[in-house]
Amino acid sequence: MPENDLLYRLALSRVPGIGPVYAKKLLDRFGDAKAIFQAGSAALADLEGMGESRINGILRFDQFEMIEKEMSFIEKYGIRCLFYTGADYPQRLRCYKDAPILFYYKGNADLNARRIVSIVGTRTPTEYGKQAVEHLIRELAGYEPLIISGLAFGIDTCAHKAALCHSLLTVAVLGHGLDQIYPPQNKPLAAKILKQGGLLTNFHPHEETLPHNFPIRNHVVAALCDAIVVVETDSDGGSMLTAKNALSYKKKIYALPGRLTDKKSRGCNQLIQQGNARLLLHVSQLVAELGWDSTQKPSAKQATLFPSGIENQLSENEKMALRLLQEKTQFSTDELSACMQLTSTQMALTLINLEMKGLIISMPGKRYRLAV
Repeated sequence: MPENDLLYRLALSRVPGIGPVYAKKLLDRFGDAKAIFQAGSAALADLEGMGESRINGILRFDQFEMIEKEMSFIEKYGIRCLFYTGADYPQRLRCYKDAPILFYYKGNADLNARRIVSIVGTRTPTEYGKQAVEHLIRELAGYEPLIISGLAFGIDTCAHKAALCHSLLTVAVLGHGLDQIYPPQNKPLAAKILKQGGLLTNFHPHEETLPHNFPIRNHVVAALCDAIVVVETDSDGGSMLTAKNALSYKKKIYALPGRLTDKKSRGCNQLIQQGNARLLLHVSQLVAELGWDSTQKPSAKQATLFPSGIENQLSENEKMALRLLQEKTQFSTDELSACMQLTSTQMALTLINLEMKGLIISMPGKRYRLAV
């Protein structure tokens, strides 16, 4: 791309009063960013809704010198600028009017990958939430999706680490410029992500980490994917806003159920109750609903969960208990009852049946594990 083209593209993304909606209208009318800055006031005024302030923002734009310095930074650190009209712009975002016209990207993952899943959740997950993320990504690994998250503490960090561990590409969407990493404690993780995925942001280099940036970041996390999985969030958590964004983008939303008394599961349970998210019990459900290739060989552990010919003999409660025991080495009766939201009598009957069928083994302290 000629330097002039990049200069004007970067400039267009910074003009006061020209957000994504008007920037796209201008590009549709004039063809490219340079032509917009070379157009006269009469030509700009011909576009409905421009108004004097927007026209003056373009005609009197005076930050070109600062943008030239930004271009030096971009070149020095091998950053790619993904512009709305370019082939490498994330195609899943192209149809959304509020999607940024320009992204800064560094990495080796294809942002137009065939399969993309976003995983979000609380910054302070429980052990259940952490294990759920690990299990989810382990089961997804055979389908080789790109994993998207926001590099925040908690579930985001778990998702990125699990993706790296299972040799999946993962992209962190940032709420600031690429000259920094927030939280700073995740700098080592970000360095690993650069080698096996990438870092993406619509904030220009040197833009500070500000609270109002993160809702914008969450829009991108929601728009980039085919489906979003919410793993533990309170009813007023940031992940609820990400889910709301995903809902407006008509994405498939999945939530992991949790105990009614668990604060970290209130948001997930609320999403399910309101019909805004599908209750996710197993990866095969997500795979089927997204139309992924179901002929791909499942993991060995999944394949042996139900011995040949016995699956049809199991109740739904028995299947769910086996899946929970697959995720974690052992569960107590109370833990299983809470996770499955069953009464103690229902849980005891389920466990007795599974033990009689030789599928689980009772341990000291009213604990159980898989027999396989």
